[in-house]
This record gives sequence, C-alpha cells and structure tokens, in this order.
Amino acid sequence: MRFVLRLSSELAIKSAPVRKRWTKLLSDNVRALAKKVDSSARVRSQWDRLELSVLERLDPERKAALTAGDIQKTTDQMVALLASIPGIAHFSEVELVRFSSLDDIYDHVRDSFGAQITQSTFCVRVRRLGNHEFTSSDVESFIGAKLFNGFPNGGVNLKQPDVTLKLEINDDALYLVKSQFQGLGGYPVGSQEDVLSLISGGFDSTVASFQMIKRGLRTHYCFFNLGGSEHELAVKEIAFYLWQRYGASHKVRFITVPFEQVVNHIVEHVPPALMGVVLKRAMLRAAEQVCQKANIEAIVTGEAIAQVSSQTLPNLAAIDRAIETLVLRPLITFDKGDIIDVARNIGADQFCEKVPEYCGAISVKPSAKVALNKVEEAEAALDASVFEQAMASASVRMIDKLMDTYTEDRQKTDITTMTLHSLPANATVVDIRHPSERELNPLNINGVDVVCLPFYDISVQTLTSICASEAYLYCAKGVISALHAKHLHKQGYTGVGVFKK
Repeated sequence: MRFVLRLSSELAIKSAPVRKRWTKLLSDNVRALAKKVDSSARVRSQWDRLELSVLERLDPERKAALTAGDIQKTTDQMVALLASIPGIAHFSEVELVRFSSLDDIYDHVRDSFGAQITQSTFCVRVRRLGNHEFTSSDVESFIGAKLFNGFPNGGVNLKQPDVTLKLEINDDALYLVKSQFQGLGGYPVGSQEDVLSLISGGFDSTVASFQMIKRGLRTHYCFFNLGGSEHELAVKEIAFYLWQRYGASHKVRFITVPFEQVVNHIVEHVPPALMGVVLKRAMLRAAEQVCQKANIEAIVTGEAIAQVSSQTLPNLAAIDRAIETLVLRPLITFDKGDIIDVARNIGADQFCEKVPEYCGAISVKPSAKVALNKVEEAEAALDASVFEQAMASASVRMIDKLMDTYTEDRQKTDITTMTLHSLPANATVVDIRHPSERELNPLNINGVDVVCLPFYDISVQTLTSICASEAYLYCAKGVISALHAKHLHKQGYTGVGVFKK
C-alpha cells in the first residue's frame, strides 16, 4: 500500500531553504514512526509532498503470508498514525500504477472504481504534474465519457456527485486515490525549540501541551505533585498519552517536583487573597530552574484570561514578574468549552475529567488584582529552605521509560476505599477542604464528629492523633478525598474511607 502526504499549508509557504529543511525533518519523523508499524516502510520526499510505502518491500515469503486481515490492520494503524503527526495537512491512501496512454489510464480507473459508480452520479478530478500531450481537463473528460458509456450509472454531476474519482498523474505514474484523510497541520516536531509544559492533568494544561506539540515544539513536562502517588500516576498517564500519540518522534523529559510542603507553607504564612498568585510564582521559579538546567527556551501554561482570579491581566503580570524566562499561554483567549472540545477531539478528555484541580483548592477568597509589592512582602516572609528542599527532591525520567513500572505503580495505587453516604456510629468525618471553603459552606452532621484538617496537612500521624476509630475524608466533589484516602492506604493506614453527602 502507499500513502501520499501533503505538507501543511504554513510549511508550504516557507522560503525554499526552510521548506527543504523542515520537509526533511517531517520525512524523518514519519519514517521513524512508520517503521514501528512496518519495519519495511519507506518514505520518499518530493517538493510538495511525501510518499510512504508500506508492506511493499517485504521479502516475498513474508508478503505471501499476509492475509487480508493483516493488511487491513496495518492500514488502520498507519492511518491513525499519520493523522497524529504534526506537519501533515491531509493524506491519501493510493494505488500506484504506470501508464503510457489515456486508454491505459481508463483501464486502471475502470478496474479500480467501476463498481463504485454503479447507479451513482460521479465526476472525475485530476491533478497532473510533468510534461504530457494532454491537460488535466482532457483526462477528466476522456475518463468521464468512457465511464458514463461503459457502466450503468446515475450520470455525471460536477457539482454534487455521489462519488468523486480522484486521480493524480506524475510523469508516467498514475495514483488512484482510494481514501482521503485529514491531518493535524502545524509544523513538524523538532522544527522549533524546546519548551517546558507545566502539566497538572486537567483539561487546560493538557490542551496547552498538545497545542505546543502541534506547533512543532519539543514539549517536556513538569508536574508539581500536590496529591500523592495517585495524582502523579494520573498525570503521567496523560503526559505519556500526549507524547506517544502526537510527539513520539522525539524523546522528552518528565519532571516531578514534590510541592505539598511548599503549598502547606504558603497556606500557613500567606494571606488568602494572595495565595494563588504566590503559589504560581513559586511554580514558575521552580520551572525556570528546570529550564536552565535542561537548556529549555520557554515555559508553557494552560492559563486563559479571567478563567479564575489568578488569571486576570494584573495577576498574570504579577506572576510573570517572578522570573525572566519566557512564559507561553496558548489558551489565553480560549473559552472553557472550547478547551474541553479540543481535549475530546484529541482523545484526552477521559483522562482529564478524572484528575482534580488542586490549585483551585488553595484559596477560596482570592484577589483579582493583587498588588505586586504585597505579593513580594508575603514571599519575603517565607522560608526559602522549603522551596529548596522541594527542588532537591525533584525527579527526572525520560518519557519513553515513564510507563515501565506502570503495572506495579497502578497496583500500588489501585486500592478500593469505602465511600459512604451515611455514617456508622462513632465515625469521625475529616473535612479536608481549605479553611476558606469551609467558612463559606460549613459541614454540620447531626451526631457525628467533624474534624477540620486541610488536605495539605493530612498524614498518617495527624489522623492517628485525632481519630480513635475509622476516619472518613470529605471534600466538595469527593475526588481529592478519594485520592488522599488511597494514598493513606498505600502508607498502611487502612482505617480511612470517603464520605459523600
């Protein structure tokens, strides 16, 4: 089988040297990925397209052993692969034959497409390159007339045909277009510099990462862990999915920074109105250190204007003042619904909807317009050693190795915790919401002890000291409480469950 790949429109209008360089890069990317499906795959680069041959260079014995099912499976895998490679505008599955005359062309078209036009209206479209005694219109008219007279059909319809027969002629080569598919567009991965995406596992950071990959940037990932091993594993799954599907032509890093104690320190020492901005400034400082060590050009976030209070223009300006490294925000004008639509289109929505947004739980009474001097005063009162310890504990893994221990890690975190809507006698409910959130909506349950312990303070030691019997964690949606309950189970504290109103 053979595929013809058309370059993305933006790549096609570049200057000749840039276009040549990026076309070669795209060819290398396609070749590297296609060989994972078929080791005999071959890519040939032309000025305006790439040609990919699949299963054509197998040794005769292997080729003879292929079944129709084998061929279809390989075709489906290759179509899915090509649809996910940045830099391709659209592509076609084609049959390549040779010809010497218009009658030869007709014979090939008749044999391949004759059955398709039976009882249907049709038209013929031709794209021609090379020197010939005929024009594209000549071929369309000749083939159309002979098909009209040679097969029972609904007639020629040039405006809205039931079937469009597409042919490409390049010198003496005839490409019979069997199917056409939409590509991603964008630029080949590796054509631009490296960036570091701050990925939390939610819709915003996931889609922002995808947009960078599509634009040709080799995208590394930095995750600030606020929710234990369960949260980290969920984010690893998302990052690995994005890389494997859209950016696997280039290796990237996944960096984990344990930020629970940093959050705890900020909550204890920073006024609620400033917490969100102070936390994001701390994350940018950490990301900048990662960038400096890895020679990465820019930081990527999933922030959008006014989606939350920390994303107003004044607050974004205050956040950016924390560092000198360039911060990119590809979703800055996106609506939330648009972001979710993109996540759904790229197959990431089922991952994202299961991951809680921890940053939003840090401060419930934030300011939409912080004063930079107030932020800097609050930061001056913080203990720098807490941040330094988090950075010293950061871990780095190459993303292609990220899932090597997936089964083992999943078994450790795949713990069933009891979720109750009514409580047994002598049960203790632990309200793990942020203090500001509890003030807005206090949890009162008749006959049940409710202990207030924010999620960033939870540990086996703290629960043991306040609960004589089973403890049931509570949060607004039950997601963060479930993650922490599983994390406590992993640490050996099995007397914990989840309470949902």
